[in-house]
Amino acid sequence: MNGIFLSAGLSITAAYLLVATDSGVEARTLKLSRARYRKLLAESEDRSKLRDRLLELNRTGAHEYLEFRSSQISTSLLVFLVAFLLVWIKSSSLITALFIGSLAAFMTFTIIDRNLTKLVTKRRAQMDAEFPALIEMLTLSISAGQTPLNAMAALAARSECELAKEFGIVTKDVIAGAPFHIALDAMGRRIKSVTIRRFIDAMITAMLRGAPIVELLQRHAQESRTAHRNQIMAAAGKAEISMMIPVVFLILPVSMLFALWPSLSNLNGFM
Repeated sequence: MNGIFLSAGLSITAAYLLVATDSGVEARTLKLSRARYRKLLAESEDRSKLRDRLLELNRTGAHEYLEFRSSQISTSLLVFLVAFLLVWIKSSSLITALFIGSLAAFMTFTIIDRNLTKLVTKRRAQMDAEFPALIEMLTLSISAGQTPLNAMAALAARSECELAKEFGIVTKDVIAGAPFHIALDAMGRRIKSVTIRRFIDAMITAMLRGAPIVELLQRHAQESRTAHRNQIMAAAGKAEISMMIPVVFLILPVSMLFALWPSLSNLNGFM
């Protein structure tokens, strides 16, 4: 019986790989099915804001959402199939196999989604950390006589940080024909950072009204450094509280035990 289940599992896995690679006798039918599947995904409602997270990672292509969601669903289905077959072979219980397989598929789907969220959060934190130094370099370039667009293009060409890559995208958008303030506004919409969004709004307002940009950049650089220092101090305070937990509940009781144990032993001896 187990051999039959194992053969069936191998056959289903082989069929899955056949569909995934679009090879075989009915390749044209499989391509049509995949096209309908991709159309269904494209028309589905994005309640998890996956498109916004992919946009923040500069994965702006129309196919990025379909590829990520297809990969996420395919991986979850494959995990469901493997877990279902393994539990069914060992326990011969269909309900248990369905429950374990569904739980494994759900966990896989959730883990893939959370990994994407972690990448977005890490990139956002990295850009917030890069912001003060990069704005100071931008201030020096504009003070030396360069235009804001040329200064951003120079920083994008010489730096490999994430914020400089965003400057490069702004430069490409302007070269493609978009107005400079529209390209900056699009950058602010991509980056879900309060500090960077505030800076971009102030810079757009200064350019449209003819206000001096250098003073604006210097003020925002100072404010961003202060905010970054406050974040570091807050993180250090949380780490200090976390370090007190093993000291109070582990090291201190053990130290008191070592200090009081000889006295307790002597009292027991007298009694």
